[in-house]
Amino acid sequence: MEANLNLLHLIYLLFTLIILGVMIRKRDTSLVCIIGIFLLGIVATSSLSQSIMAVFNSFIYAIIELMGTILIISIIVGMSTILTKTGINEVMISPFSKLIKNPILAYWVIGILMMIISWFFWPSPAVALIGAVLLPVAVNAGLPAIGVAVAMNLFGHGIALSGDFIIQGAPKLTADAAGIPVGEVISASIPLVFIMGAVTTIIAFIMIKRDLKNGNIRVEKDEKKSKDKEEDLSNILSPRTKKIFAVLVPVLFAIDVVVMFIEKLQGGDATALIGGTAIFILIIVSLLTYKEKALEEITAYLVKGFKFGFEVFGPVIPIAAFFYLGDEGFIKVIGDFLPQGSQGLVNDLGIALANAVPLNGGVGAVTLTTVGAITGLDGSGFSGISLAGSVARLFGAAIGKGIATLTALGQVAGIWVGGGTLVPWGLIPAAAICGVDPFELSRRNLVPVVIGLIVTTIAAMFLM
Repeated sequence: MEANLNLLHLIYLLFTLIILGVMIRKRDTSLVCIIGIFLLGIVATSSLSQSIMAVFNSFIYAIIELMGTILIISIIVGMSTILTKTGINEVMISPFSKLIKNPILAYWVIGILMMIISWFFWPSPAVALIGAVLLPVAVNAGLPAIGVAVAMNLFGHGIALSGDFIIQGAPKLTADAAGIPVGEVISASIPLVFIMGAVTTIIAFIMIKRDLKNGNIRVEKDEKKSKDKEEDLSNILSPRTKKIFAVLVPVLFAIDVVVMFIEKLQGGDATALIGGTAIFILIIVSLLTYKEKALEEITAYLVKGFKFGFEVFGPVIPIAAFFYLGDEGFIKVIGDFLPQGSQGLVNDLGIALANAVPLNGGVGAVTLTTVGAITGLDGSGFSGISLAGSVARLFGAAIGKGIATLTALGQVAGIWVGGGTLVPWGLIPAAAICGVDPFELSRRNLVPVVIGLIVTTIAAMFLM
């Protein structure tokens, strides 16, 4: 397994490092990403016009890839807006307020619920379900929106997705590439997933508590309420009607969960079911609230949701456009200009790293974590984990043991980085539902995730 690297790989790696540096310095990355895309285009095609077109086409490609997430966020926001204005949301969350009485309970209850739902249906629909119902409860209990986003992110896109014990999409990919049964990868991943999960969630919680105490983050209750003061609809619906909807909304989403389980809906299909349900809730509440004006108001709420969705995604589209070029996006946007036998820029770099290090247990574990993290930079979390399985097979065969553990380690690293805890567009669902900056959420996750990866890698050395 060899990687034929050229100038394209060097440019991609250089700009990846520059982008990471700019993000750490809390500066916008759009200009850097655009320059990186342009340079990749000019080197690949040797054409100024093709390179300029590549910048625009990369944006289109990123928007198409992200459209499902943009739509579900926009629709949930539109639905949540009218539920809040009519007072239904306040009635709906009142029972949860009795359970979640403080920031500690808010963080762990939301996180564990997110993890459980994500195991069965993957994180994107789970974010919509949990965020729409429990975000206001958590804020009222004293946990800032950024804390809610961290909890949903680490437990859902981190713990649940990296193990993927129920759906088994991730372990199937890595097991096939490693040439071992899926059951072996799942068994080997259980201790790694929970070590990683425990370290990251505990460190993140400690950091949130510290920042709350020091005043670095605050609960913006008043600010959240002020957004909806433009129109008071709280007295239009009767108390009885509000109570009916307060029960009906969670029941409808619960029915969605049952349907997902029975029909085995996952990923995009599960998200579509949640989104469609939210649209009909928005329609019904609008009809009862606005009556003859409902036709115009339904459109207005959808437009508000879409404006919010694209406002949140706007800064992310350029960076997503750049990193999508690391995978199959390069051929679709720029053309088939990669070296013969290339598996994509990101995977080629991972293979080159694997070939450049000596073969032993300790180095093997560190390499698999690094390869997994590198392949996760394209933002999908899944596209590169087959490479992790292949590299694990190579190292395991050379060492004479540990193929399953190394495979699981690469899977965990790839999904934690790319599945939605560090790469900004991967964690947008949680950030958007909670109304926080995805780049700020990424920076807040960085320290817990990096420490977690280090600890998990060390643990893997002893488990091989």
